[in-house]
Amino acid sequence: MTVSAPVVIFRTPSTIEANIVSGLLATRGIDAMISSRAPQAIFPVTVGGLGEVRLTVRSEEASRATRLIADFRDEVSDRLTRIRDEFRAVEDVLGYRFKDRGLLEHALTHRSRAHEDASGGVRDNESLEFLGDAVLGLVVSERLFRECPDWDEGEKSKGRAALVSTTALARVATRLSLGDHLLLGRGEEKTGGRRKPSLMADTFEAVVAAVYLDGGLGAAERFIERWFRAPLETVKTDGVGAAVTEDHKSALQECLQSSDNALPIYELVGTSGPAHRRVFETEVRLGERTLSRGAGRTKKESEQRAAQHALAELKPR
Repeated sequence: MTVSAPVVIFRTPSTIEANIVSGLLATRGIDAMISSRAPQAIFPVTVGGLGEVRLTVRSEEASRATRLIADFRDEVSDRLTRIRDEFRAVEDVLGYRFKDRGLLEHALTHRSRAHEDASGGVRDNESLEFLGDAVLGLVVSERLFRECPDWDEGEKSKGRAALVSTTALARVATRLSLGDHLLLGRGEEKTGGRRKPSLMADTFEAVVAAVYLDGGLGAAERFIERWFRAPLETVKTDGVGAAVTEDHKSALQECLQSSDNALPIYELVGTSGPAHRRVFETEVRLGERTLSRGAGRTKKESEQRAAQHALAELKPR
């Protein structure tokens, strides 16, 4: 019995595109196999354009499959345009443009999506999480080493642990709305996976790794600096515990910076009450514009309340 040789009929850097084309062929009774060819075995898509995802079919079906792909081109193009537009929206929020968007796709793919894909052509982001955790730890450690020279080893370790904790990472991921762009399986979708703190934290680590692989350590450092500068400043001034409490000052700073605004300015504008029950009032400004005021038992608490009120005012209604 003669076994027909497989023929490659489609190549792409995107597993999503490969799955769309494979699905379209399946509706016409053609089984296509998805395979990956990349320089690193742990990555399912190209790194720096050096690999590809391929579709192969039996030789006797190659001509028909090629014709069907041509016929389906407009439909495929329309679907992929929507996908790429979504990735562009993620890039806008992240503040980083990928040379290889396949890495971003990989970073946003949860294992539940990969497990539900019968073709085996989709892999999850767990390898990227592992790498992202290391890159994030390195950059945060370097910042603490340089900016907190008086802290001992234990204080630096606690500071790093607080800054890269699941709670802290999930908070950043939530501000970036990464959950809205995750590629989830149906089961995880039904159980609220888009809002699970552990899943959000893992996805952020995967995105850090994707930026690192796409643009190098310098790009990763700039990305991490963008989203961790405010929490780091809070830890330096208010202590390690501030990194794991709700931090409205950091949220306000990131909100303003995401729109290319200057940093907010906090000014103590008044005190009231007896010495043992003093109440402080702080004003937060953007340039000459007063955003809000807040009161608290300490100056730090009043600043947090002012930032919280400012965020409420800035939030779209």
